[in-house]
Amino acid sequence: MARAIRLASSLPVPRGVARRRLVALLAVLVLLAGAWLVGRDSSLVRVTSVTVTGVSSSEGAQVREALTDAARQMTTLHIQHDQLLAAVAGHPSVKSISVQRDFPHGLAIEVTEREPIAEVDIAGQRVPVGAGGRLMRGVEPAGRLPQLRATRLAPGGRLTDRKALAAVAALAAAPDVLRRRVTKVWTGPKGLTLDVRSGPQLFFGGGERLPAKWMATARVLAEPSAAGAVYLDVRVPDRVAAGGIGSTDEFEQDPLGSEPQLQPEGSPTLNP
Repeated sequence: MARAIRLASSLPVPRGVARRRLVALLAVLVLLAGAWLVGRDSSLVRVTSVTVTGVSSSEGAQVREALTDAARQMTTLHIQHDQLLAAVAGHPSVKSISVQRDFPHGLAIEVTEREPIAEVDIAGQRVPVGAGGRLMRGVEPAGRLPQLRATRLAPGGRLTDRKALAAVAALAAAPDVLRRRVTKVWTGPKGLTLDVRSGPQLFFGGGERLPAKWMATARVLAEPSAAGAVYLDVRVPDRVAAGGIGSTDEFEQDPLGSEPQLQPEGSPTLNP
């Protein structure tokens, strides 16, 4: 019997039968695709419950409302991410969103916010600005922000002023605790210059090695011997110069990565 079945299965299928099987298979696939297209937009899976998390800015209520309204036009089988992004395109505090469906009717949206890190003076008007130079009109800062100036803007609401972008990059690289103490960023004879509340002025020079410059700043400010310094020159972060009234001292990074050490003026120093 088994041999007979094998022989029967090995026999060629007539061309007409093969064609009918192929047509039947294609018809089934078309029906399944149609059922999916109809079912994914069915009211049986319509989004009715929307949870929005991660919003804390001053425009948080508007962002939550815009996302909720857009999500309720969708189903849990047909999430249109581009439409959700379009709904909040006018809110600069929204950096990105992620979506999690809760079948059959729930949708959870997590918002990643863009925080303002400075205020830029544009023709006498102060506008919050985020990392990368994105202007954040309509966002109310939670506290005082460092001030900077700009003369040129891109049509899309971004800074194009080279000096202003360099200042924003320096602030974006700063630890929060230090950035909150900066009151103003400008370009002076020693490059990027940062005015610090209740602290020394910082000379950063160019925009290279910003994390290293901030790390050197934090370490030197923690040194008791740096108290009373008028400025810190961190243009070379491996050898920080601290200037006080009538004196200039140098702090050097230990090669093994320990705390900077105060080098008396005139003493030999390590090469950076």
